[in-house]
Amino acid sequence: MIKIKDKEFVPFISAEEIDIRLKALGAQISKDFKNDNPIIIGVLNGAFMFLSDLAKYLDIPTEISFMKVASYVGTDSKGEVTDLIGLESDLLNRRVIVVEDIIDTGLSMTHLLKTINTKNPKSVSVATLLYKPDALRYNVEVDYIGFEIENKFVVGYGLDYDGQGRNIPSIYQLK
Repeated sequence: MIKIKDKEFVPFISAEEIDIRLKALGAQISKDFKNDNPIIIGVLNGAFMFLSDLAKYLDIPTEISFMKVASYVGTDSKGEVTDLIGLESDLLNRRVIVVEDIIDTGLSMTHLLKTINTKNPKSVSVATLLYKPDALRYNVEVDYIGFEIENKFVVGYGLDYDGQGRNIPSIYQLK
């Protein structure tokens, strides 16, 4: 068990389990994009560890860029998305892979995809480390899922609670 601020969290997904799953995702993405040079767009701040580790298992040429949006305050979604860092890359006729830490309501991803599609990419795929189907309120097609989880708050491996816990190498669930 760990404590972050006023909340207690229990072990949920180990660093070893994450690494095994990322190897498999990397192999699948490499196979699916073997004849392409996709641009990978990581969603900050949460996806930084996932993208960094996933990229090590890709054996295809890629470009990496980032966007940053916010939709959470503490452990709750605020119901709206704020752009914090916009997209600077040219996506015209490019194959894009959006890499996100977690998709729960789908609000942030819906906003991101709308923004990305205004740049006229050839295709857009979505990869997420964690997916909460029971929390989904927006229709989001996800191509690559690390782990499907229950609708419980998680922290670690890039995910935070009120700005803390991102550096934990495994994932913990709210007790």
